[in-house]
Amino acid sequence: MHIEEKKDCENQNIEGSRFREEIFSKVVRAGKRTYFFDVKTTRRDELYFTITESKKKEASDGKFFYEKHKIFLYPEDFEKFSQGLSEVVEYINNNQKKNESSEDNSNVLAEFSSVKFEDL
Repeated sequence: MHIEEKKDCENQNIEGSRFREEIFSKVVRAGKRTYFFDVKTTRRDELYFTITESKKKEASDGKFFYEKHKIFLYPEDFEKFSQGLSEVVEYINNNQKKNESSEDNSNVLAEFSSVKFEDL
């Protein structure tokens, strides 16, 4: 489907359209990557969210493009996903070798965590 067709579907608010308006969105910039957390609804008005990783890359012709990867998470998976993510983050935090570069990274993380959607 072309971009114009997608916009037409969104503008006409066609019942059952697979293109849904975001209800809530959070953008996190992290170095060369940007993460988008978007809450959407299904046709049955059930909430779910997507995580999109976007990374700017250079093509062989010198032009830039964005490589995107998307994960869909549905309510029945939230608890298990959250538990798994928490365990992985805890493991990394407890086992990360302490060195100067990790201290530098904490400053960078603090800077990116204060990014607001309006800043985009």
